[in-house]
Amino acid sequence: MFRWSLHGDGRTVAADAIVAPGERLTWPRTIGIGAQHVIAMFGATFLVPLLTGFPTSTTLLFSGIGTLLFLVITRNRVPSYLGSSFAFIAPITAATQADSMGAALGGVLVTGLLLAALGLLVQKVGTGWIGRLMPPVVMGSIVALIGLNLVPTTYQNNFSKAPVTATLTLIAIIACTALFRGMLGRISVLVGVVVGYLIAVARGEVSFQKVADAPWIGLPEFHAPSFDIGLIPIFLPVIVVLLAENVGHVTSVGTMTGKNLDHMIGRTLTADGLATALSATFGGSPTTTYGENIGVMSATRVYSTAAYWVAGIVAIGLAMSPKIGELINTIPPGVLGGVTFVLYGLIAIVGFRMWVDGGVDFSRPKNQLTAGVALVIAIADLHWQLGGFSFTGIALGTVAALAIYHGMSQVGRLTGTDARPSPLQGA
Repeated sequence: MFRWSLHGDGRTVAADAIVAPGERLTWPRTIGIGAQHVIAMFGATFLVPLLTGFPTSTTLLFSGIGTLLFLVITRNRVPSYLGSSFAFIAPITAATQADSMGAALGGVLVTGLLLAALGLLVQKVGTGWIGRLMPPVVMGSIVALIGLNLVPTTYQNNFSKAPVTATLTLIAIIACTALFRGMLGRISVLVGVVVGYLIAVARGEVSFQKVADAPWIGLPEFHAPSFDIGLIPIFLPVIVVLLAENVGHVTSVGTMTGKNLDHMIGRTLTADGLATALSATFGGSPTTTYGENIGVMSATRVYSTAAYWVAGIVAIGLAMSPKIGELINTIPPGVLGGVTFVLYGLIAIVGFRMWVDGGVDFSRPKNQLTAGVALVIAIADLHWQLGGFSFTGIALGTVAALAIYHGMSQVGRLTGTDARPSPLQGA
């Protein structure tokens, strides 16, 4: 498992070649590329604990441990870094407000175990049923509604507290994306955070007292999960997003390396689920595969899993410095507000892209209503209390997307009206 063959002379990669997952460059070069992966994941990974109140150092620790666990379970065949998952932010926020951080951790833990079980199922029966249950219009709607559901909360809690800093941070991210290509363009969010942070410091919005008081070396703080069965349903729609992220990651890596890795989807789901459950057991944020690191692989043409072992070990080492954790915690609300406006919008765009890539025909009424009703429910953040269960906009929007699509499909098959034109056409 830990034997990588040396690619060529270990120093160069030909223009028409790649370093495969089972290969590596020389160790100094591999360590350098592994460090790039840490930089690429850094900004986004820390935003989740900053927005949810989870401890940042604990998140970083289990991000590194989760990455190593992922590599072991996938037998070093799928290069991936497991960073913090944005899909969990809304249910974590709702659970924390309704109960406590412990209850939110409990919801994340259960979700992680369910995702791991789903991975075992996929490994056994394949992925065909996923497309039938969640065709592109349904899956795209669910992913998009999660991003749109988050925007009002971040506006109230972050953007509105320092609108000047938030706006300048937002402009910095857009400018970096527009002006730079290659690595700088791919880490535009991190660059925007740095620019926004410097602006916030200049405006007197940052205090460094806790950073000065924190020790250089020490263990992260740990928290235990608790379980409130009434809050579990609000986490379940996230499984759809994690499923889409893992399938997308495996497909992307397979395309770039020229190998069909679909048989590994079950293993990646199980690995991601177990990493999430392990992190939640000790107070860390949930994990997921990271698109930022696909950008690093694309830029370097190095898909070696050896680099990801380096990245995981480096992350674990950084987590052992409370001073670094406190420094990250000094990022003020204005900066977070500007960044999250971009990130939540991009989550929604990922869902819309699923519609485009899946060739969704929005002249058909069932597709219009599936997407339209689900998105409106999420944006309005409807709530429904049923006994001891609390359903929020994300959960209700997910149920609506599934029920409307499959319900209208069944009615259409029985009545022969499935293909009739939409009443909105020509409106």
